[in-house]
Formats: sequence, C-alpha cells, structure tokens
Amino acid sequence: MIQTGRRGAASRRDAGRWGIADSAGFADRDVVASPIMDAALRLSIRAALDAERARLLAELGEEIEPPGQMTYGSQAAAATQVTEQQRDLALRGHAAQHLNAVESAISRLEQGTFGLCRRCAQPIPDERLEAIPWAAFCVACQRLVDQGRG
Repeated sequence: MIQTGRRGAASRRDAGRWGIADSAGFADRDVVASPIMDAALRLSIRAALDAERARLLAELGEEIEPPGQMTYGSQAAAATQVTEQQRDLALRGHAAQHLNAVESAISRLEQGTFGLCRRCAQPIPDERLEAIPWAAFCVACQRLVDQGRG
C-alpha cells in the first residue's frame, strides 16, 4: 500500500525507488525514496548530511596535544594546558556523538525511513529537517526525549 501524507500524494511509481542521479553523483542505491519527501529536498538533505559528516571526520582526525613538560613555577600554565586538553576531549566526545547522529540519518535516508519520527513514526516537518538534517524525532517527541521520558 502506498502511503500519502501532507507533503504530497504518492503514485505507484513512487512506491519503489525513485531514479535519482544528480551532479553530486547520487544514484538510486544512495537514496531510497520516501513517499513523504520530494526528490529535491531529499537530495539537498543528503548533500548537507554528507558535508556535515566530512566536517566531523576532519575534526575528529585532528590530534589533541597533551600537556607540555611542567617546570617549576609553571603551575598556572600547566593548569591551563590541562583545562584546554579536557575541553578538547569533551568537544571530541560531542563531535563523535554528532557524527553518530549524522551517520544514522544517512542510514535512514538510504533505507527509506528518513523523515519519520523514530518514536511516533509521524512525519518530521520539512522545516525541521532543513534546519537539523540529522533530526531523528519530531519536535514533540524530541521534548520528551530531552526530558528523559522518551
């Protein structure tokens, strides 16, 4: 059965994969069509996700400098170095979590489940997906998840 949604009706042709190929090199195997999202938005989101993934991989590939050799009387400098290293490690952890969310979104896009809330299975508004392409939940469910109730 072909689902239709507020983003537009789906035809029989839309039930399978849309033949997608564009200047970015995406092909059918890269993006499985979702009947609730138009092809232009899907390609735009895929490009944004790929760019964010590349940025995060580059960020995670940067080396974190360990604190330098301490000398007598340089306790303030050593404390600053340790604080900076802890900050860099925390940022790296956040980037790794963010990369996981981006790769999960790419996987959902390829599987044809992208754009559906992972909690309630309702469509995520296009505006939210354009702003946060890796969003896995609709706004209402994201609030519940953030409050620890989801």
